[in-house]
Amino acid sequence: MEWLTSLAPVLTPFFGMLGVLGGGWMVYRQHSKKTKSDAEIAEGQTFVSSMKTVTEGFTTLLEQQRHVNEQTMSRVTNLEAKQQELERKVEHLQEEQRQWRRWKAAAVEYIQHLRELLTMHKAPAPDAPAEIADDLADHGR
Repeated sequence: MEWLTSLAPVLTPFFGMLGVLGGGWMVYRQHSKKTKSDAEIAEGQTFVSSMKTVTEGFTTLLEQQRHVNEQTMSRVTNLEAKQQELERKVEHLQEEQRQWRRWKAAAVEYIQHLRELLTMHKAPAPDAPAEIADDLADHGR
């Protein structure tokens, strides 16, 4: 045991140096782990930030697309309503035109009968107005 105490002046600085080196190594290791974890955290935050930016961009694009689709659907609905209104007006005008044609045909036929009655009574028929003269001539054949 004396040999150990005699080595104390040599071993003390050696173990002191070993302690300092071990402590330095532990500090270095802790610092490198902290730096590595800080870098990973920063990388993660950058990734999260990038994903938020991409998500917000897609969300904005989807909202714009929905808005454009809503406007398009509104316009299509408006145009369809106007088309139906125009179709109703066209149908109404066509019906009026058919009615006017029936009235005209009935009037021409009535005038023809009146002219026949006049010729039976030996009375001269008056000349037809220019507006309907062709119709009366065509109807009489």
